[in-house]
Amino acid sequence: RVRPAGAAMGSLRRCLARSLPRGQPGLSPPGPRCYGSAPAALQEKTLVVAKPDAVQRRLLGDIIQRFERRGFKLVAMKLLQVDRRLVDQHYEQLRLKPFYPALVTYMTSGPVVAMVWEGYNVVRCTRAMVGDSSAVGTIRGDLSVHITRNVVHASDSVETAQREIGFWFQRDELVAWDSRDRDNIYG
Repeated sequence: RVRPAGAAMGSLRRCLARSLPRGQPGLSPPGPRCYGSAPAALQEKTLVVAKPDAVQRRLLGDIIQRFERRGFKLVAMKLLQVDRRLVDQHYEQLRLKPFYPALVTYMTSGPVVAMVWEGYNVVRCTRAMVGDSSAVGTIRGDLSVHITRNVVHASDSVETAQREIGFWFQRDELVAWDSRDRDNIYG
């Protein structure tokens, strides 16, 4: 499904607007902020996978930089060649779709980089950042060349993120660390 660029940008603008300090008149209504490593009670994690086309086209630096600039904290990352078992596990809900064999071929065609990013409201904000291939200003809109080569995967909910992170990472591969900019971001 293709959304007009304006719709995706509106979502991204709403996400950015929520990142302003809350409770200050004229800035933004109370609501979730979209960046940074939050206090423990507010932490959330999401899975982002740079797909084979992103690795082959050497787009990793640009992708990572977008998350770092947003203030999210990288807590796990690895380069790996995906096997059929992991693709089947990750995309279980798509197995009966007619495009599934092509998806498996694509995902196993070269190395991928799996990452776990942490921050307040990271799942929703990551989805806005990723966007779709027609939305200028998003990762897919700026970097992908075709809908079947859409550069990245991002978890679509907190529950999905928890499940997907478990497919790609062992618990001891997630690094718990304190971000020194936490007070600047969260006050």
